[in-house]
Amino acid sequence: MRRFGIIGRPLGHSASARHFSAKFEREGLDCAFESYELPSIEALPDLLARVPELEGFNVTIPYKCEVMRYLDELSDDAARIGAVNCVRRCADGRLVGHNTDVIGLRAALDELLGGDEPEHALVLGTGGASKAVQYVLAERGIPFDLLSRSAAKGNYTYDNLPVETVAESRLIINATPVGTYPAVDDAPRIPYAYITPGHFMLDLVYNPPLTQFLDYGRQRGARIMNGERMFLGQAAAGWKIWNE
Repeated sequence: MRRFGIIGRPLGHSASARHFSAKFEREGLDCAFESYELPSIEALPDLLARVPELEGFNVTIPYKCEVMRYLDELSDDAARIGAVNCVRRCADGRLVGHNTDVIGLRAALDELLGGDEPEHALVLGTGGASKAVQYVLAERGIPFDLLSRSAAKGNYTYDNLPVETVAESRLIINATPVGTYPAVDDAPRIPYAYITPGHFMLDLVYNPPLTQFLDYGRQRGARIMNGERMFLGQAAAGWKIWNE
C-alpha cells in the first residue's frame, strides 16, 4: 500500500485526509492518507523513521516555512516563495519541497476576479500561506500591503491600519487561520464598514465555507470566495508531484 499524509498543528480543520481517502476509494487505488499532527517540526524525522513507506505529504500551518530546513531540495517556486506545502519523498530518501499553493491561488483569483484587475490589494498575515499570496500578486502586477500582528513584518498592524487602505484595496485576502473551525465566530480585526460592492474578498480558510470574514464582506455587497478552489487546485497538483 502506498502512503501519503499531512503534517501540521492543529489538523482538525483539514479536509486533506477526507479528500484523498475519497479519491482513493473512488478510483480503486491501494493508497492511504493519514493526518500527522506534530507537536513541533522537530518531530518530523521521527515520523519519517516510523513510517518509512510515506511517499509524500502536505504541510500546513504552522510548518510551511519551518519544514524547509529538513528538505534536501526545493522546486524553483518553493525557493522563490520561501514556503513549502507539499513534499515528495524520493526512492533514495531525499525530500523535495514544492509550493502548490500558488497553483490553487492562481485558479482561485482567476475565478474570483473574472478578468478585473484591482489596483491594490491588502493581504492579512505574513506566514507561509501569505508568502504564496504575495508571489501570485506580484506575478499579476498587483501592488499590495501586508497586515500583521507584528510591526516588523508588515506595512501595518491591526492597531494602525488606515481605513483608507481598506477602502482603496479592492482585493482583500485573508491568509491567516483566523476564523477556521472551531473558532468560527472569529474574524480578522479590520474596519469592514469600508468594504464596498466593488471589493473582492478571498479567504484561504475553507472550513467553515462561509467565515465571518467573508460574511462581513457579503453583507457589504463584496464578491467573496473561500479557500475550497485553492485547496482543490493544490491537492491535484500535489498528487501529480507524488506520482512523477
